[in-house]
Amino acid sequence: MNCRLCDSSNFETLIDLGMSPFANSYLTEEQLEEGETFYPLHAKVCINCFLVQLPAYVKPASIFDEYAYFSSYSTSWLQHCKAYCEKVKAKFELHKNSFVVEVASNDGYLLKNFLESEIPCMGIEPAENVANNAIMKGIPTEIGFFGASLADKIRSTHGAADLLVSKNVLAHVPDIHDFVEGYKILLKDKGVVTVEFPHLLELISNNQFDTIYHEHFSYLSLGVVKQLFDAHNLKIFEVETLNTHGGSLRVYASHQEFTGFRKTDSVKQVLQKEEEQNLYNQRAYREFQLRILAMRQKLMSLLTSIKSEGKSIIGYGAAAKGNTLLNYFGIRSDLVSFVADKSEAKQGKFLPGSRIPIISPEQLLENPPDFVFVLAWNLKEEILEELTEIRNEGTKIILAVPEVRVI
Repeated sequence: MNCRLCDSSNFETLIDLGMSPFANSYLTEEQLEEGETFYPLHAKVCINCFLVQLPAYVKPASIFDEYAYFSSYSTSWLQHCKAYCEKVKAKFELHKNSFVVEVASNDGYLLKNFLESEIPCMGIEPAENVANNAIMKGIPTEIGFFGASLADKIRSTHGAADLLVSKNVLAHVPDIHDFVEGYKILLKDKGVVTVEFPHLLELISNNQFDTIYHEHFSYLSLGVVKQLFDAHNLKIFEVETLNTHGGSLRVYASHQEFTGFRKTDSVKQVLQKEEEQNLYNQRAYREFQLRILAMRQKLMSLLTSIKSEGKSIIGYGAAAKGNTLLNYFGIRSDLVSFVADKSEAKQGKFLPGSRIPIISPEQLLENPPDFVFVLAWNLKEEILEELTEIRNEGTKIILAVPEVRVI
């Protein structure tokens, strides 16, 4: 294995999560009679450039060709994206002659905001089932994997982008150099690209081990992303810290030679914070697995104690992160009977590995359990609001990240 950023072969372990299936490979009832393929889930850090990464065991098409994740099911995420669209429309004076392109546009959850403002836009989405959902909403969508070749094709047929948007996709890309070269090709001379990604600093500081799964090839710091963008003559001129996905960064970048955007102190401040937290030092990574092992012991003790008292536990959020936790900790339906999720694409199916049945939130509310284990902790506030009534009637909430607790 060579580093996908700098080609070094010098690595240290961040965490070894054993063997796991693909986190978004939900099973039908018929597939319960079949075997599943498990792959090593061993996250390593390159001690040359400090990119944390997983090997790409299969081609992305095997993961994203038919995808079960639809962004529109999260109310808080839709609100976050609407606020972003309003902000960038004003910040960069986007208008009816501008052109906005979103890479990994999913079901059109974000671009619909530009469409409503009559700003020309286009999505790029590799999962055909998800892309078709956007197309039905009237959002032009190119079905394919983004990179230099597709960027060149789109620029030739549709023109260059005033704004290129990427939300939580850079981590999903095995060939990050080809991907970012695509930004360089498709971006207009005076254009801007915004990229959001979960911040590695938060992953380590807040024990977010469950955000590690095969669909996420890379785990990113600003320092690493800056190295990547610099290599493709793209200049990061501003950074924002966000609360989404347990703590994320949004970077704003332009062509290196364009001087129209003033570089703010935010870039220096985040880089300095990463330095202070030793993200560019091997020491930051060595105790992480020990903390997660202690978490596993505490959570398993809690769940087995609850079940020994004859009480019921249902999970909430059939998210990829929950599948990492359930499989690494060895939690099955004898401890967590069901997992509720809003996505109709998941309901009636079974979680990969653990094979826990997925039900609708309405089914959970009709027959409230003694405990709800919130697996999609990044949507905690939204979920707690939805569970207000049964919480008032005595149902308690279990959380595991960043620490095991009952509320």
